[in-house]
Amino acid sequence: MANVVVVGAQWGDEGKGKVVDIYAQNADVIARYQGGNNAGHTIVVKGEQTILHLIPSGILHDNKICIIGNGVVVDPQVILQELDNLSSRNLLPANTKFFISDRAHLIMPYHRRLDIARETHNLGKKIGTTGRGIGPAYEDKVARVGIRVCDLLDNETFREKLKSNVEEKNFYLARGFQEEPINEQAVYEEYQAYAEQISPYVADTSLIIEREMRKGKKILFEGAQGCLLDVDHGTYPYVTSSNTVAGNASAGAGSGPTSIGAVAGICKAYTTRVGEGPFITELSNDIGERLQKVGQEFGATTGRKRRCGWLDVVLIRHSVRISGITGLAITKLDVLTGIPILKICVGYKTPAGEFQDSVPANLRILTQAEPIYESLEGWTEDITGARTLDDLPLNARRYVERIEALTGAKLLLISVGPGREETIVLKNPFRD
Repeated sequence: MANVVVVGAQWGDEGKGKVVDIYAQNADVIARYQGGNNAGHTIVVKGEQTILHLIPSGILHDNKICIIGNGVVVDPQVILQELDNLSSRNLLPANTKFFISDRAHLIMPYHRRLDIARETHNLGKKIGTTGRGIGPAYEDKVARVGIRVCDLLDNETFREKLKSNVEEKNFYLARGFQEEPINEQAVYEEYQAYAEQISPYVADTSLIIEREMRKGKKILFEGAQGCLLDVDHGTYPYVTSSNTVAGNASAGAGSGPTSIGAVAGICKAYTTRVGEGPFITELSNDIGERLQKVGQEFGATTGRKRRCGWLDVVLIRHSVRISGITGLAITKLDVLTGIPILKICVGYKTPAGEFQDSVPANLRILTQAEPIYESLEGWTEDITGARTLDDLPLNARRYVERIEALTGAKLLLISVGPGREETIVLKNPFRD
């Protein structure tokens, strides 16, 4: 079955936007299935950079259907801003359709306020949230008090739910954090304006996906963040608030698990992380600084510097297992050019002196573990013009082939530059 899920195999920021953009050429439907505008997917086409936070990365292609699924938490202001931005730059193809699930939950102003208040008031461990309200929105969803897109379009239901939620959230804001309360009427008026603007895009997107699959169309399920940020399988509590693994593509898009034919895991040629949490291959030296500068490692959403370090294949194997990854796409290989000796973490030495080749759930053990490295010789040749595996220098080939051997996942493509064309395509998950 020619339906593909794209997931990040690390802590996010692996370059999923570029890969989705490439694979969207073969897909008919591109469906985003989780997360919110805390994700940022960067696409470079003909030297022009486009950053998308909510709208699926396939939106730049003509004759596609782009969907925000029910598993996504939606900030309507961000959606409308992205649409306006794309339209003003003439990047919205005439024949591409865009839909938002009527079952998706909304991010409200009080979600953003609570998100920021928790971090700034230092209650509990600092997670390093983006402050976009994603976590509190998912909390309301699980607590069964969330406001969905369909509620926004029903004035009576929206007013009733808004009143109840504002009353509760103001209790936390005013009494818990000593901050100004939310103005219910102002929120109501703001969101009624959003309702009018987004209503043409709202649909039961699960039905659209089913209809297209019955026609034999190809579906690309787009995830956000990475497997190590999964709320169940990631480095909890330093994770996001949703399931980022491939299995959530079914629940978050409203399509059964039998609809998935392949899972493409996106793996940066080194490791990065934004925010707090354990990172045992992190490099606090000139090489780490070099990776940060050459790789332009800044969060697409927050602008924060990403922490950088050597590739950790223990993390990748974890992602391959929990997401059923059938092939890997290696990104930013060009950033490693010029580093004489490259290292790959192949296991951990625990505080008890034991070898471990899997990610421990106990963060104390993970934080105190020492990386066990395998060293490989680097290369100095410019690889941005490579379009086949044979075009790569020998040491670059050895590096990616070693990743394939250590992870047990076949290579799908290798990105050798930011542009769409700067890619070595080895296998097409929609065809091979």
